[in-house]
Amino acid sequence: MNLLSILLMSPPADGGEQGGLMSFLPLILVIVVFYFFFIRPQMKKSKDQKKFREELNKGDEVLTIGGINGKITKMEDTTVIIETEGQTKLRVEKSAIVPKNTQLGQQK
Repeated sequence: MNLLSILLMSPPADGGEQGGLMSFLPLILVIVVFYFFFIRPQMKKSKDQKKFREELNKGDEVLTIGGINGKITKMEDTTVIIETEGQTKLRVEKSAIVPKNTQLGQQK
């Protein structure tokens, strides 16, 4: 027997309520695993992205999710104007901007 099967074994029926709790233990373990491996990291990533977008300033070098590099020339509520090479200006949503040091911005 392995450790998991020992932990999940139900006690004899005379335990009553303790046996009921043990039957919910696998469900509780699955919920805990989902929280720590899927939900919590996603919440942290979302929080970091929001913080990055709030800290954007005029003159920052940025990368769009489409792969366009540019420098912020003007800030608006939900959009920014970026200037690319050749002095082309593009209006981009803030949600489409990622930090340059992300995997999208790194070249190997």
